[in-house]
Amino acid sequence: MGLEGFEIRHAFGEDSGPVSGTAELKVAFDHIFQMLLQLNEVHCGRENYWGGCLLYLRHDANKICCYAHPDAPLIEDYRAGDQICSECGLVVGDRVIDVGSEWRTFSNEKAGADPSRVGGPENPLLNGSDLSTMIGPGRGDASFDGFGVSKYQNRRTMSSSDRALINAFREITSMADRINLPKTIVDRANNLFKQVHDGKNLKGRANDAIASACLYIACRQEGVPRTFKEICAVSKISKKEIGRCFKLILKALETSVDLITTGDFMSRFCSNLGLPNMVQRAATHIARKAVELDIVPGRSPISVAAAAIYMASQASEDKRSQKEIGDIAGVADVTIRQSYKLMYPHAAKLFPEDFKFATPIDQLPQM
Repeated sequence: MGLEGFEIRHAFGEDSGPVSGTAELKVAFDHIFQMLLQLNEVHCGRENYWGGCLLYLRHDANKICCYAHPDAPLIEDYRAGDQICSECGLVVGDRVIDVGSEWRTFSNEKAGADPSRVGGPENPLLNGSDLSTMIGPGRGDASFDGFGVSKYQNRRTMSSSDRALINAFREITSMADRINLPKTIVDRANNLFKQVHDGKNLKGRANDAIASACLYIACRQEGVPRTFKEICAVSKISKKEIGRCFKLILKALETSVDLITTGDFMSRFCSNLGLPNMVQRAATHIARKAVELDIVPGRSPISVAAAAIYMASQASEDKRSQKEIGDIAGVADVTIRQSYKLMYPHAAKLFPEDFKFATPIDQLPQM
């Protein structure tokens, strides 16, 4: 039965010695059964206990559980180091190792110095699973040589690949913080950069450009797209280079992104312009109808959204100029005027029926 060397340990923590086979296992079982009888802890027949003991052994040789209640959850008492059955209170394991930190840590103690020696969180994106040695900054004369150079440096313990990944992740996090992007988008951008870096598909391209393109793709895939100009504003890379890396990454990873629409930007642009909800709904309706009626062929969704916001704001009491809208949307005034010219002749069909005009349609600006 594969029971050689198996040890029986009952509730009092005493060993009945190594068991070499079924016969000796029965002898040990009889000894435990007699002790349970004396303690009035026997609630069923001898055969049921013997069957339960074998069932426990066959259930899972590597699993710690109660022989009478194999499926019952165990309660861990870290102070005593015991594992206790929640059904009958039997101690099925002792000397449990506490894997928690050795010291309590408070956020305002020692300027962030953590006395617990369990290491930092594991980062699966790094090649070494973030288990490499990190040397802290030197303090005192013993940490520097005669020329003032630090004796111990991290460059010797960290590979160039991990260093490039860490720098790219730091750049992505920094860019995301500047435009208030959530952590889910940062994690997706980090994963995209890791795939590109491991595949070595974009050799010769700057890591900052790849990181910016990964952040742009992550925003598109998470359903909160940002324009190239918005990414370019928080990056050190030109819009043209980010666009090139964007196309190369999509081709290298064989992935795709959803097409952007006017509705993806409308709420954010109107919010930044301080426009009321009525104007936002009207601008959304105008942009959607203009696309459905094919009034603005070949125009980008951003320029169509900006022109729709301009038209809706001019018809309301909260008017905004082309320059104000262009600064928020990242679109030139000329681009807004060109899209507005195409939409103006059809303005009567574009506005929603329940819109309250502060300025009639025939008095809207003509370009």
